[in-house]
Amino acid sequence: MTEPTQRNRLAEEESPYLRQHADNPVNWQPWDERALEAAEERDVPIFLSIGYSACHWCHVMADESFADEEVAELLNENFVPIKVDREERPDVDSIYMTVCQLVSGQGGWPLSAWLTPEGKPFYVGTYFPKEAKRGQPGFLDILEQLANSWEQDREEVENRAQQWTDAVKDRLEETPDSVAAAEPPSSEVLETAADAALRSADRQHGGFGSGGPKFPQPSRLHVLARAYDRTGRSAYLEVLEESLDAMAAGGLYDHVGGGFHRYCVDRDWTVPHFEKMLYDNAEIPRAFLAGYQLTGEERYAEVIEETLEFVDRELTHDEGGFFATLDAQSEDPETGEHEEGAFYVWTPAEVAAVLEDETSAELFCARYDITESGNFEGANQPNRVTSVSTLADEFDLAADEIERRLESARERLAEARERRPRPNRDEKVLAGWNGLMIATCAEAALVLGEDEYAEMGVGALEFVRDRLWNEDEQRLSRRYKDVSEQRSEGRETGSHGGDVKVDGYLEDYAFLARGALGCYEATGDVDHLAFALDLARTIEAEFWDAERGTLYFTPESGESLVTRPQELNDQSTPSATGVAAEMLLALDGFADDEEFETIASTVLETHANRIEANALQHASLCLAADRLEAGALEITVAADELPDEWRDRFAEEYHPDRLFALRPPTQEGLEDWLRQLGLEEAPAIWAGREARDGEPTLYVCRDRTCSPPTHDVEDALEWVGDNGEPRDSSETTLDESESPF
Repeated sequence: MTEPTQRNRLAEEESPYLRQHADNPVNWQPWDERALEAAEERDVPIFLSIGYSACHWCHVMADESFADEEVAELLNENFVPIKVDREERPDVDSIYMTVCQLVSGQGGWPLSAWLTPEGKPFYVGTYFPKEAKRGQPGFLDILEQLANSWEQDREEVENRAQQWTDAVKDRLEETPDSVAAAEPPSSEVLETAADAALRSADRQHGGFGSGGPKFPQPSRLHVLARAYDRTGRSAYLEVLEESLDAMAAGGLYDHVGGGFHRYCVDRDWTVPHFEKMLYDNAEIPRAFLAGYQLTGEERYAEVIEETLEFVDRELTHDEGGFFATLDAQSEDPETGEHEEGAFYVWTPAEVAAVLEDETSAELFCARYDITESGNFEGANQPNRVTSVSTLADEFDLAADEIERRLESARERLAEARERRPRPNRDEKVLAGWNGLMIATCAEAALVLGEDEYAEMGVGALEFVRDRLWNEDEQRLSRRYKDVSEQRSEGRETGSHGGDVKVDGYLEDYAFLARGALGCYEATGDVDHLAFALDLARTIEAEFWDAERGTLYFTPESGESLVTRPQELNDQSTPSATGVAAEMLLALDGFADDEEFETIASTVLETHANRIEANALQHASLCLAADRLEAGALEITVAADELPDEWRDRFAEEYHPDRLFALRPPTQEGLEDWLRQLGLEEAPAIWAGREARDGEPTLYVCRDRTCSPPTHDVEDALEWVGDNGEPRDSSETTLDESESPF
């Protein structure tokens, strides 16, 4: 057989990111046994390049270096070049990104790492230009220097590699030898995190940090929302509203087509990096749902609705699953050049040409700051800067006429934009990211009262379950990708003809279980609850280490890397450990014979010192600690379905630890459910809670204290108010006149 490193093997892969590099002269390898064995056999270092399909600087480095014959010759001769899609292999990315952050104090993509044949890192960085410039070393120079060091200073290189491996192992894998805290963090850690969020808040421009780039940080927003609900402290709500308003008004949001970009490059949220990620368009709207419930502001509901419409239109598989990303760049059909943001930006002349009506064009440009000077390379990323009331005064038109014209203009511009070259779409379906989006759809259905969102979430849940869940082995795979008939010839594919790859990680199980539980709450279909319980049981079997008292990110039966990482911090997505802990607490009430609460409590106990030392970096774990101490607000409904009136009434109030637990109205019906769940006895959340008087009946409980059964939702809410320590609704909020909405 031909030595695998003598050719570029990425054409055999289904990851769109890897396939983008299949024509490079670099003999790229995927991360697999053949490539790793080749490095050992050749006794040369590995050059590891990690990125993702929507990454702008990944494209730049590919064009400058990886398409270059001189670079390719150096790489192919002296290294085994391996390309990794970070979205498929977050475990590999986590390890080497942590090394980069430890060594350089920063990270990002593309991630460039040089490893020994055993996978131990000895040099790391991010983007490198081909030739040295502006203080950055050149990629060619680095390759030559490292090849020489490997030949001439091998012992020093290997010593450094071992030191760095020990450091990353200590950071990602190790747990305290003894748990100094005798118990998990108290709910006070929630206020500690919220206070830290206040200190880091940008009170002038919204969000967090005193400069750019600006990231959305939805986990911090959930901390603020829950802390406000617990304490009634107005500053928490003010910062939450300031952040939501800034993100919705600025360039982070796509005002023409809906949905959120990845982040903004500046402090005032004007210019985004234009890629759109599924996880952002799941997690940011969840924060807006919290803001909507706390304030009742319809502008937040509009953002949620428009974002879900975008996801349904542009990121949804025909059969229900959600795709991963939209690229930042579009290809110019005349030049073949890829231009960042070209699909999204406008000039005044372009707006006028589409709208034709001069007044409507002027209104749109004034509303969204479309100017001749531009804010991005001579064009404009729309930012909502002028309120409707101000426009009404300036144009001497009624406010409702302004809004009608603006909505008509937006629709026409969206239609015109569809004729532009579209950004590429990464059509991977990732289990974990789908779980995030499914949970948001389910919550939106409950809060906004729109059944179509529940249908959207259930469609994706069934898609993922059908393609990525192995019922017999109780195992979840991470990624599904459609494969054409031509590409499927001679290769193993799933039952739907698609390519399934990578064992699921903790985030896949935890995020998807949260989504499945949400679908049960929104629809009352016990099958979704059964799936959530199956996922939770596999978390216990594959990711829980009772001796170390922690949940690891990779399955015990999975591939062995230089370290077995944990994911405790919130990053682009919420902490897998934090979500798993909170999800296990929620599911514990449905499976009294399981150890779910014990696992969650022990994980929080194990990491208590770390959480308390830096609460804001562990926002999801703080939310789990709060839920553990406060207990869930269990809303058991004995009925064939959740009455719309009850759903709508509960939706009007913010209950972050609410758990809707529909059960059949009769004992006979409940026994059918128990058989589906494999339970011999009814869990406490359902036991003895039949419908009374032949009518739908409510039972509301918190921390093993329950209301009397009632047919009146107002009685139930009154009990919640008396027993749930509600916030003081008289606290002040932001002055609406300050908002560009």
